[in-house]
Amino acid sequence: MLTGSTILLTGGTGSFGSRFVPMTLEKYNPRRIIIYSRDEMKQWEMAKAYGDDPRIRFFIGDVRDRERLYRALDGVDYVVHAAATKIVPTAEYNPFECVKTNINGAMNVIDACIDKGVKRCVALSTDKASSPVNLYGATKLASDKLFVSGNSYSGADKCRFSVVRYGNVMGSRGSVIPFFLTLPDGSEVPITDPRMTRFMITLEQGVDLVWHAFDDMVGGEIYVRKIPSMVITDIAKAVKPGAAQKVIGIRPGEKLHEQMIGPEDAPHTYEYDDYFKIIPAIHNWSKDPVRIKDGKQVAEDFTYASDNNAEWMKPEELSAWVEANREKIGKF
Repeated sequence: MLTGSTILLTGGTGSFGSRFVPMTLEKYNPRRIIIYSRDEMKQWEMAKAYGDDPRIRFFIGDVRDRERLYRALDGVDYVVHAAATKIVPTAEYNPFECVKTNINGAMNVIDACIDKGVKRCVALSTDKASSPVNLYGATKLASDKLFVSGNSYSGADKCRFSVVRYGNVMGSRGSVIPFFLTLPDGSEVPITDPRMTRFMITLEQGVDLVWHAFDDMVGGEIYVRKIPSMVITDIAKAVKPGAAQKVIGIRPGEKLHEQMIGPEDAPHTYEYDDYFKIIPAIHNWSKDPVRIKDGKQVAEDFTYASDNNAEWMKPEELSAWVEANREKIGKF
């Protein structure tokens, strides 16, 4: 589907873009990938990695800027919407700015995709959008709802929208693994709560889920990949073996466990080999066999959270991943 196409990636210089671009170039050989973001320095750094590759274009712009989006989307076939204000404390202390990017920006992307004739758009979401307890999660829940409803807003035979949802990416900028690695040898490792659990996903798995969404979507689906969990104390042991741990307490807006599917979504959730699919109840889509395909409906009290997960990553598995990716951790 993506072969020979033109793809625009909002927030394209972020962690997701750092892997989506080279992986998509290699697998699909698109006609063009347009990196749309507002940070000229990150674009300059990213451009050096691709030299004169004619398939890569850079476009300075903000999803808040509706007119700029319309210009950037001229001739675009597919959109991946990755731009967002993501850091929880930043959102809490700058709420108006978070809303402008995550909600108003989502509305701009939807309108522009419909009006410019984009075929399909996949928006990136987060575990924090499921039963949100902080502003970031609340704005991403609103964004998810906007993209799902965008399918009825666009009308028949126009742009199709879907969402992919996953937790914190292993080794990405600002995450716990690179933070632990920066601690001096012999220092205590700060632990928010020894009971805390987290989902573990690689960027490669995130990219693969987006590819799958483009291929599978009818419109309105939220895709959730099956991934393992870890207890935060085991993450610390794997990254800083032998270091003492110090409990410092949960930060404002932080959950003890991550959740990607809540009980309220269970009646509309279907299970597949490698992922779950939440199909919206509007227009009775959750009963649509074209959207369900070969999925099996989950139990009515089903939840998918990092503490009730069926799959767990062992500390030695994370240690091996850290050693194999040490040079890249914190840089994507």
